[in-house]
Amino acid sequence: MNLLEKIRNVPDWPKKGIQFKDITTLIQDPEALVEATNIMAEPYKTMNIQKVVSMEARGFIFGSMVAYLIGAGFVPIRKKGKLPYETVEFEYEKEYGPDIITMHIDAVEPGERVLILDDLLATGGTAIAAAKLVEKLKGKIVEQCFLIELTGSLHGRKVLEDAGYKVRSFIEIPIEE
Repeated sequence: MNLLEKIRNVPDWPKKGIQFKDITTLIQDPEALVEATNIMAEPYKTMNIQKVVSMEARGFIFGSMVAYLIGAGFVPIRKKGKLPYETVEFEYEKEYGPDIITMHIDAVEPGERVLILDDLLATGGTAIAAAKLVEKLKGKIVEQCFLIELTGSLHGRKVLEDAGYKVRSFIEIPIEE
């Protein structure tokens, strides 16, 4: 199955000039959802990952299923004010402006092997912020994993690799400015 064909492009959303990659068309297809989840989980089945950390909202879709398939716990990262218990937070710049993400203070134990997983890698800003949260709790980031990587002018992979993180993606979509 060609998973790229299951991803809808939405021009000028959420603002003019952005070509939004909509995965809802992929996840509503049962076969595509299973295939995407399985290919994301496969490399991690023997890596002793203890926690899968994913960012809201689309990262949750794959993160929790991959955690289940590899026998790991799942940790949600949410926007400030959305988690009910005490949190750590990190402020960063996104493509559309500043944001703050949070994680429960007891979500990752020191030394735990963590996989950061999201649906899409663009500029790398959210992935770096997620890594900083895990590192605040002294988790060990094994890798950053994305179903889709926008390659070309956005340089998300380079940002993550320059920061010392291993990166894996499964579908590459070239983006030029």
